[in-house]
Amino acid sequence: MLFNSIEFLVFFPTVVALYYLLPHRFRWVLLLVASYVFYMFWRVDYALILVLSTFIDYTCGRMMGRHPEEQRQRRKPWLWLSLLSNLGILFTFKYFNFFSSAAQDLAQLLGVTYAAPAFELLLPMGISFYTFQTISYSIDVYYGRVKPEKHLGIFALFVTFFPQLVAGPIERAGNLLGQLREKHQFDYQRLTGGLKLMAWGLFKKVVIADRLALMVNQVYGNPTDYEGLPLLVATVFFAFQIYCDFSGYSDMAIGAAQVMGFRLMENFRRPYFSTSIREFWSRWHISLSTWFRDYLYIPLGGNRVVRWRWYYNLFITFLVSGLWHGANWTFLVWGALHGLFLILEVAFAPQRKSNYSNKNTSPELKKAFRALGTFALVCLAWIFFRAETITDASYILTHSFTGFADSLQIILGPTSKLQRDYLFLGYSGYTYVLSWLLLFVLVSVELVQRSRPIRIRLAAAPLYLRWSVYNLFVVALIILGIFSDTAFIYFQF
Repeated sequence: MLFNSIEFLVFFPTVVALYYLLPHRFRWVLLLVASYVFYMFWRVDYALILVLSTFIDYTCGRMMGRHPEEQRQRRKPWLWLSLLSNLGILFTFKYFNFFSSAAQDLAQLLGVTYAAPAFELLLPMGISFYTFQTISYSIDVYYGRVKPEKHLGIFALFVTFFPQLVAGPIERAGNLLGQLREKHQFDYQRLTGGLKLMAWGLFKKVVIADRLALMVNQVYGNPTDYEGLPLLVATVFFAFQIYCDFSGYSDMAIGAAQVMGFRLMENFRRPYFSTSIREFWSRWHISLSTWFRDYLYIPLGGNRVVRWRWYYNLFITFLVSGLWHGANWTFLVWGALHGLFLILEVAFAPQRKSNYSNKNTSPELKKAFRALGTFALVCLAWIFFRAETITDASYILTHSFTGFADSLQIILGPTSKLQRDYLFLGYSGYTYVLSWLLLFVLVSVELVQRSRPIRIRLAAAPLYLRWSVYNLFVVALIILGIFSDTAFIYFQF
């Protein structure tokens, strides 16, 4: 079930109403049933994978809990069972064909005949998210950070909680499990705050992201038809498309949970205002970046090792992060680029600091230049993330700064069809200009929200002003929204 669907418009208010009407002791049952219904709207049989993962990790957690923390050797087999089971399921559905194809390509290079087997399997929705959530639970139980959950139903709800089931945030057991036992009283301010956050997330998805997607798909689906300005614009549009799409989902997930009294972790914090790649990853997909920090980067040694090993740890972490996003060489290159950016940033940090020590330059201007430079590097990497093949990505990279003379002739020329097909990325000038205006609105809102969220400011505003803004927002959502039940980008990861 999609957040931007008619089904969810009926489903969510029904669940919320029943949630507050039911006695506390029955609420977990309602939420568990609702979560499975939510997932099975996509495909019924794949819910069995959720059941299997839940039972394996519940059992492993309970068995590890039978041994004290001092006897980790006795806990270790159950940890390995959990890790191998979850990663095995993930590998089978997501990576088997990729590695099988890679093995065939390697065999051909070596002159060996090898017929790669392939499975025709549909990637389960949200599998990368809920497997990482259960893996973190098992690791935390192993190290004694959380106690094993004894209630199977509560644990199953932790795995399947519908607001964040298919695209996060990837919650930790220490944050969410305890909340599932708490009694949440109806709170009008909390409910309205959650609904406002959901509305803003929906706006980012259906008004901004889905509109930008029209033009991004046009160019990235046929990159060799373009060069110069259209390639640059499509890349910038994709940067904001994926941000509005994914952060829009996170806003709706966090808001939906808040309506029922649950607190999910923040997942985005205005990432395109970052002044370094390191800062970018502290603001972008925070639940995933902190997951890799805690369960891969730090166990590898983090920065508490010799410098070359530190660089290795950074690179491996981002390479695995790229693979997490998809079974394609383009995602591996995307991850490798971010790892390389961060290594260079760390290596040249002292020199970079001295370059910005000129007291005659405004601090705000310095931050603006650094933010623009960081955004340019992020966009460069996004090319590989969005391109369908390495070849397409290479073409876009090598042709993004050519053909500007042709673009100028088209701008000055009289042929409107050429302007539409080339300059406006296949759409009308109205759609093109509106897209830029919407990005201006987005950036303006995020600038305003640096100190305090607008929804909190509105709650304190006079009644007439508050409802005027609400009505204007709803009208804009209805008129400008693209309501086509388009799936969120991260559903496929």
